[in-house]
Amino acid sequence: MVISSIDLKDGHVVQLKNGKDLMLQRDDADKLISDFNTYGEVAVIDLDAALRNTDAKGNTPNTELLKSLLRKGNVRVGGGIRDVKKAKELISLGAEKVIIGSAAWKKAPSAGESPLDTEFLSQLEKAIGRQRIIISVDAIHGKIAVRGWTETIDVPLIDGAREAEKYASELLFTCVEKEGCMEGTDMDMVRQLRDAVHCRVVAAGGVNSLKQVAELEKCGCDVQLGMALYTGAVHLEDCFSACLDWEKTGGMIPVIAQSPAGEVLMHGYANKEALAKTMETKKLTFWSRTRNTLWTKGETSGHFLAVQKLRADCDRDTILATVEPHGGVCHTGSFTCFGSDPDERSSMERLYATIADRFASPRPGSYTATLNDKRVREKVMEEAEELTEAEGRQDVIWEAADVLYFISVLMYKEGVTWQDIYDELDRRHKEH
Repeated sequence: MVISSIDLKDGHVVQLKNGKDLMLQRDDADKLISDFNTYGEVAVIDLDAALRNTDAKGNTPNTELLKSLLRKGNVRVGGGIRDVKKAKELISLGAEKVIIGSAAWKKAPSAGESPLDTEFLSQLEKAIGRQRIIISVDAIHGKIAVRGWTETIDVPLIDGAREAEKYASELLFTCVEKEGCMEGTDMDMVRQLRDAVHCRVVAAGGVNSLKQVAELEKCGCDVQLGMALYTGAVHLEDCFSACLDWEKTGGMIPVIAQSPAGEVLMHGYANKEALAKTMETKKLTFWSRTRNTLWTKGETSGHFLAVQKLRADCDRDTILATVEPHGGVCHTGSFTCFGSDPDERSSMERLYATIADRFASPRPGSYTATLNDKRVREKVMEEAEELTEAEGRQDVIWEAADVLYFISVLMYKEGVTWQDIYDELDRRHKEH
């Protein structure tokens, strides 16, 4: 599958040729990550950090922008990660994985010794886990490239990769001399690398066509794309479809729809035409095997499923669609096809949405709509006191529900969502 790249330099989104020459510059990082995350993971790279263009605190012109992107998708982050503390901080801020470049490699390894900084990598693995570590095995003419691709060390790519996979769940290979040139990557080198290691391999640098994306997928490699996406040479929608194993499934891919909270809603099948319509309309569309025709969920009832993101499974023969349901999903009227409850299960997100609706469209007699800033704070304090005085299970449940309701109202008024709270709890968990 394709991993889209957002490279940051001097506070802008850029694309460089051979890691040096500026080819394009943009300032729409938020839109880019929203679009890119619909179809797969996103790599955010701080080029200034990689080149050591930092201040006394280790920050770059990209630091704040990078931090703002980390929880806006399934993000991996790279560029200038040279110590365990920095890696842990990025994970706590929302990065799913960190990409370790020059810091993974010794400056001048002696003959017969590991070319890796094994002490650093062992500490990193202990701190964040091997599954969160990606090591860059960038190469110039077959030799490992370091220091922002400005130097090479006398370590052949394949030898270095075999050592690196001992400490990482993935290897990111960039053919530096092809980077940004739009001339295609070095497929022979990619195949050699794929045959040499067992972990996941992501290829980057020069990929310039849908055909080559599909070719890399067929040989067992994912692709990190930059220039080809920004110039329109390839489109993510086409890449997503091209990487699926249509032949294995007989042209009909199973699609599982789940809510943003992870509840399984329904299951159906899509052919290439149905998937294309889903991508075009952002409403989940299937192929009806009984009627032999396309059907968009909700086209008659209005209960459509708004697509937030699509993900393929590891075998590329099933799609998981995260969707926002508009009404009951099942034809029986139930919220999910896997249950008889007509209503969505209660959750903090559902409560928050109801509160937002009450303020946006006040109904006659709505208590929620009467709560001003002062009153809601008073109620939080009042209900919290009643919770601390509650005795017995049922009283605690009752009072806790009151507290959560008023907290949700206060959060809404301050523009804070439950996802913001979850993110902060997640950050604290990963920080310690």
